[in-house]
Amino acid sequence: MGILIDADVVIRAERGKFDLHNWLAQQPDERFLIASITIAELWHGLERASGAHRSARERFLRAFVRNIAVVPFTEETGYVLARLWADLEKAGTRIGDYDMIVASTALLADCAVASFNARHFSVVAGLRVIVPQSLSS
Repeated sequence: MGILIDADVVIRAERGKFDLHNWLAQQPDERFLIASITIAELWHGLERASGAHRSARERFLRAFVRNIAVVPFTEETGYVLARLWADLEKAGTRIGDYDMIVASTALLADCAVASFNARHFSVVAGLRVIVPQSLSS
């Protein structure tokens, strides 16, 4: 099992509102990953940034991505996504497209999702959601 990190966790860290490095370091036995769609989300934010903010954001994101395994979107992920999408529609539930892709990636990789938006993922059957907390030393 591993923990797939959602974009909002990385964004809070980049903005100085969450100590992601410390949270990761205090869980040395965990395997942390990120979905390829999350890379796209984060880089979209970078592409929209300008000036010094863009440079700082790019440094942060490059350093983060360099040290984490990226889980690709594969054909099999597509099948899991299709099933999840249909199940949510049948239940009359809707979550964002990117959240469905993250959830599908996590389910396929047998990972929990770390997100500050647990409500978005709580409707996905079988998905474990972790709200990151700063751990005491």
